[in-house]
Amino acid sequence: MKVIEVGNLRKQYRDRLAVDDVSFSVEEGEVFGVLGPNGAGKTTTVECVAGLRTPDSGTVKVLGGLSGTELRERLGVQLQTSALPAKIKVWEALDLYASFYRLPANWITLMERVGLADKRDTPYGKLSGGQKQRLSIALALVGNPRVAILDELTTGLDPQARRDTWDLIEQVRDDGVTVLLVTHFMEEAERLCDRLALIDSGRVVAVDSPSGLISRVDGSQRVRFRISRSSRSSGSAGSFDDGVLTALPEVGEVRRDGDRIEVVGTGDLLLAITTALAAAGVVPTELRVEQATLDDAFLALTGKTISA
Repeated sequence: MKVIEVGNLRKQYRDRLAVDDVSFSVEEGEVFGVLGPNGAGKTTTVECVAGLRTPDSGTVKVLGGLSGTELRERLGVQLQTSALPAKIKVWEALDLYASFYRLPANWITLMERVGLADKRDTPYGKLSGGQKQRLSIALALVGNPRVAILDELTTGLDPQARRDTWDLIEQVRDDGVTVLLVTHFMEEAERLCDRLALIDSGRVVAVDSPSGLISRVDGSQRVRFRISRSSRSSGSAGSFDDGVLTALPEVGEVRRDGDRIEVVGTGDLLLAITTALAAAGVVPTELRVEQATLDDAFLALTGKTISA
């Protein structure tokens, strides 16, 4: 079931076209990512979805076309630039936001779930970056929404706080909440998102799963290794026939430079190679596996990279 449908969305600010003919749909229960560099039009797009901006043209339908109070009751939003008064305490913020809804979640339980129970009486201004983001998620969920919009949720967080936040988003998805996630972090998109809309210069470049986008670029893998000294001293390296590897169905090409070997292929390439080498009495060292990434896909599709 489609819970968000965006069709031919367009939004212009004076002489700047922020969003140009953007279309995508979000299925119930998935984490759908909107991925692109800063200034690509991601925030404008989701603000139109949330009803915070009016598009110049195009259509936006959320939960079958809800609007006004009905939409606000079912939609939780955490915006990139949102902030609270420095002196408001964690419990006060949650209690206040819960009062905006007819059937709110139990904010005490929610506070515990996001790991802020021990910060109950801490003023917002005294929270760390990660704790502020956890509170932002809690505030987006306090109304028991069916859909949560999370905009650049982990910007500015240290690596551990970012991963803790990812864990929390996965819990939200497991609870059945559909998540529309705006991000410019490739690793975040690959880990969390079921599908992605790549946006560049206000336009959708592609919509697919992370693996689907990557496969459009290069579905192959590369395994690089050296022949170990023990193999060379026993004569195995010199007598080793590349045909041992090229005969494998997973292998497309073998390149050798002395004791350095690079194998290009698909499927369970690493297992196939190590099994064949063991049977030939060859011990690989400095073994590395490389394959295309979401960065490679974005670069191939747009000619640009996204800087974190």
